[in-house]
Amino acid sequence: MFHVGGARSALYNWAVARQSGGTFVLRIEDTDAARNKPEWTQGIISALAAIGINGEDPAFEGPYFQSHNAFRHSEAAQQLFAAGRAYYCDCTREQLAERTGSQHLGYDGSCRDRGLAFEEGRALRFRTPDEGETVVVDLVRGEPAFPNSAIEDFVIARGDGSPVFLLANVVDDLDEGITQVIRGEEHLSNTPKQQLLWEALGARPPVWAHLPVIVNEKRQKLSKRRDKVALEDYLAEGFLPEAMVNYLMLLGWGPGNDREIRPYEELEQLFRIEDVNTAPAFFDVKKLTAFNGEYIRALSPEQFADACAPWLVAPYAPWAPEAFDRDLFEAAAPLAQTRLALLSEITACVDFLFLDEPAWDEASWNKAMKAGADDILADACAGLAAVADWKSEDLKGVLLGVGEQHGLKLGKAQAPIRVAVTGRTVGLPLFESMELLGRERVLARLNAAADELAAAQAQR
Repeated sequence: MFHVGGARSALYNWAVARQSGGTFVLRIEDTDAARNKPEWTQGIISALAAIGINGEDPAFEGPYFQSHNAFRHSEAAQQLFAAGRAYYCDCTREQLAERTGSQHLGYDGSCRDRGLAFEEGRALRFRTPDEGETVVVDLVRGEPAFPNSAIEDFVIARGDGSPVFLLANVVDDLDEGITQVIRGEEHLSNTPKQQLLWEALGARPPVWAHLPVIVNEKRQKLSKRRDKVALEDYLAEGFLPEAMVNYLMLLGWGPGNDREIRPYEELEQLFRIEDVNTAPAFFDVKKLTAFNGEYIRALSPEQFADACAPWLVAPYAPWAPEAFDRDLFEAAAPLAQTRLALLSEITACVDFLFLDEPAWDEASWNKAMKAGADDILADACAGLAAVADWKSEDLKGVLLGVGEQHGLKLGKAQAPIRVAVTGRTVGLPLFESMELLGRERVLARLNAAADELAAAQAQR
């Protein structure tokens, strides 16, 4: 699944590429066979497309597959060996621990000058400089410097000769002409090693930008084992892609004033990678939900109806397919649009319109059907049956009269009516809902609720 942190990184790369007339390169790093399946690759491509990054734009290039460049990875490893920038090592972990007295200290360089040739089981290590420092030019973090003496001679090819990811990544970047690498800060510790590889291969390193880590409400790094992190999960819950894009763009960067709700095109024009913060970015689901509500309310009626479509059919919809009435839904949609924070909430908002009988929520029933509810239901039935013009204002007038008759304000008087008609204590405006449902169905539900209430009272 596509991590929201990866989505944020992709959007920042996309914005920089499009601003500069450059190219966003999608590379699928698929050399780990256990984590490589075609459907997962398609999932990445689909998730990127959902947030507006796709191959139809001339700024998009790829996907490339790392596994297709394996020959070049091996070639680069041998180039470094031939130039004396790498050497073979046959040390085992046990031997290293015995020499250093610890299982946690880095490699001690004991094979540097042994002149070993390749044999099965011997790893190829990069010879890091003994002196000086490696300075990383980072558009977010300035120019952090790493003492070369603190960087161990790291492995670039395994004992079977296969290059490791660190080298493959550099070679792929070189071959694909990468000039800027924008990624999460967890990769910063690898950057001096990668930069040394770039220089050893005779190339100028790219400009780096390491983005702040994204954390949850406990200020812990977002984890797929603990937190909801997949972009697809948020979209499946009813977050609009446009709202997700807007919110993700603001995780570590801001447009410079209090106006946060902006279309992507505007955010792209304003975005500057140099202005990204270094402090951890809080993934606030409540704020994201508020953003989503704003975007839902901004949809046209047609856009809103189309956006709701996935939640109006199985497996979400509890009604039979033939019971759904598109015209009736479109009439109810404006009532729902101002109340939703998530598109998935639409199902519960309108289910009463398409079910033969409302699904009475037990808690709502117990709250509304208290002493006197039976009289209110009876009087409401009588009053509503006599209404000549079945319009919301006339229906409201009847309930106002029933409330006055029982010494109740409208809110109290309509509570048992709402539960009888819709099944819940909250939902769409009651009188407009009753108008849409129609006289016959409303009266049938009121009578059914009265019968249910009478049966319950008889059992006491």
